[in-house]
Amino acid sequence: MQRISKAVAAGLLCGLTFVGSGRGAVAAGAAPVEEGHRVDLNTASAEELARLPGIGPAKAQAIIEHRAQEPFAKPEDLIKVKGIGEKLYDRLKDQITVGEQKPVSKGRGG
Repeated sequence: MQRISKAVAAGLLCGLTFVGSGRGAVAAGAAPVEEGHRVDLNTASAEELARLPGIGPAKAQAIIEHRAQEPFAKPEDLIKVKGIGEKLYDRLKDQITVGEQKPVSKGRGG
């Protein structure tokens, strides 16, 4: 009986460690963003964006689609992307930046 209790306790401990570590989770196989390095929302690749904590492949793609329509003028604009709220932005604000904004092509020759 004592073995079962130890096994259950160990399993719970591992589970709690896993759940607690979700905050810094990154996309599978992606290295986390280096400390002190900021990711430019207007130029970063999907892979670079997915390395940010809380941003996986789907949110990275949403960021890219958003900036294709409307480049980010300031880091706070990230909240305009579907699926990214203030809490996630607060976790990311020290790891992101907005550099040069490329104008959006309207498809007219001119």
